[in-house]
Amino acid sequence: MDVIKLLGVREEALSVDEVLAAVTDSRAGGTDLFVGTVRELDENRPVTALEYEAHPMADRELRRVAETVAATIPVRALAAVHRVGHLRIGDIAVIAAASAEHRAEAFTACRKLIDDLKREVPIWKHQSFADGSTEWVGSP
Repeated sequence: MDVIKLLGVREEALSVDEVLAAVTDSRAGGTDLFVGTVRELDENRPVTALEYEAHPMADRELRRVAETVAATIPVRALAAVHRVGHLRIGDIAVIAAASAEHRAEAFTACRKLIDDLKREVPIWKHQSFADGSTEWVGSP
């Protein structure tokens, strides 16, 4: 049984409902969901614009990360989606979710999924600040 239910790197707005529905499983006693949003301050600096860019291999790397989580933690379902393109303050940038028979595994799997996604999947954030400066985050 494939526990990886939904993965993607998308330009369109992300849906919490879609991701939650993807990991819903009647055999799961716990579901954990992480939603990452664009914040107006980063390290006390006002953010005015943000763009995410993804390497063409991002989808493949996202699948590899999810497969690793599924192979190491007993889950019923996993899902993760990341947005690319121009985002505004408050927009959802990433959603990760896991369901498992017990809450501990759901928490652990969701945490590992989002942490490994952010560390290993080649998606880069370009921030513009009110003072006119910019910075790339996560770029090689």
